[in-house]
Amino acid sequence: MSFPTDFLWGAASAAYQIEGAASEDGRGPSVWDTFSHTPEKTFDGHTGDIACDSYHRFEEDLEALKLLGVKHYRFGISWTRIFPDGRTFNERGFAYYDKVVDLLLQNGITPWVTLFHWDTPQALEDEGGWQNRETARLLAQFAGVVAEHFHGRVYHYFTLNEPQCFIGLGYEAGWHAPGKTLSGAPLLTCWHNAMLAHGMMVQAVRKADPSAQIGLASCGLGCVPERESEADIEAARTAMFSFGAYGNFTLFSQNAFLDPALFGRYPDHPFFDSPEITKEDLAIIQQPIDFIGLNFYNAYVVRAGKNGPEQVPFYRGSPTTALRWAITPTMMHYCTKFIYERYQLPVYITENGLSCNDKVYLDGKVHDPDRIDFLQRYLRELKRAGEDGVDIRGYFHWSLIDNFEWADGYKERFGLFFVDYQTLERQPKDSAFWYRSVVETNGENL
Repeated sequence: MSFPTDFLWGAASAAYQIEGAASEDGRGPSVWDTFSHTPEKTFDGHTGDIACDSYHRFEEDLEALKLLGVKHYRFGISWTRIFPDGRTFNERGFAYYDKVVDLLLQNGITPWVTLFHWDTPQALEDEGGWQNRETARLLAQFAGVVAEHFHGRVYHYFTLNEPQCFIGLGYEAGWHAPGKTLSGAPLLTCWHNAMLAHGMMVQAVRKADPSAQIGLASCGLGCVPERESEADIEAARTAMFSFGAYGNFTLFSQNAFLDPALFGRYPDHPFFDSPEITKEDLAIIQQPIDFIGLNFYNAYVVRAGKNGPEQVPFYRGSPTTALRWAITPTMMHYCTKFIYERYQLPVYITENGLSCNDKVYLDGKVHDPDRIDFLQRYLRELKRAGEDGVDIRGYFHWSLIDNFEWADGYKERFGLFFVDYQTLERQPKDSAFWYRSVVETNGENL
């Protein structure tokens, strides 16, 4: 069996990670501008001021997409280009995105817009950021303005990208912008406001464009069984939806986002015991959506134990990426299956890839066999998920080009295209040509 004939192949990026042009055409500062300019917050003090300069070089990114042969591109729209302070409309901010959308459509590539990929306006952070419910309302206002502006040109939207990260890493662990370390009730307030933002954004986009399809992009705990036994599979499923079970911070959880968004309730855990969470708020959060986006990189291995699921330590010398993330291909089968069984919505892989120690070799080419091997293993497991009944609709590789990798700066390279940060020239890696063959054969060559 193969992928469905209408399976979507694409690539992905995010606004702050590629655009640069940090203060052009009225753009205001986001929390990531502030954070990256704060000493010792990012690798070697790297910032997104220039990034890949896609603001001026999108035509080169378009050529990259055309070389891959993909017909779908997921990208972000910067909140602070359209509302520099979160409140004041800046019409000039749409000029770049108009060009992006129009060029994509002219070349037969469908735009998939991420409405929030972590770039909260600094002006709103100064008023409390995600600790302030007003941030949710203003983000929904932005979403509605974007959907109205692109009515008839853009039909696919993601509300939030990975609240597990922009709240969990930004407000709990302090590793990402704005670098806070909250816990308990203040942290729950941030999370609840982000969930409200999702629901309000769905409402705003539906009002502006009833024909649009809307989803979300989730990450969080993934668990795979040690063995293909019923007991271990059930242990992995249970562990994956056990809030606070594993991980370095509380909110690294799929169901902390998906349960309120789709079931109208939070996980049964003391963290969520709060009078702040009302039935009225849960009704706002729970809005009908069309699909679930999953950002999948690695998972924990779990087995059935005497007292419930047990995490299995990775063996010494087990394979990892350049970021030292474990390589766990079976998550594309099991974790998509667990998500689909629980929520019964079509699934897209909205991010998947790895950082490699890429360089230009003496022959002038960028050879990345590790990436090709990784993707082949993961995509074979994704195909297996479809064969096992998961309604898997598409795959977006992270990322199209090397970019600013948040707190890791330009140290980590996830792209199918190598970016020379001295010249900003894009160059296809071996994996770009390999991925093109996957797209051309609809995965038959895996």
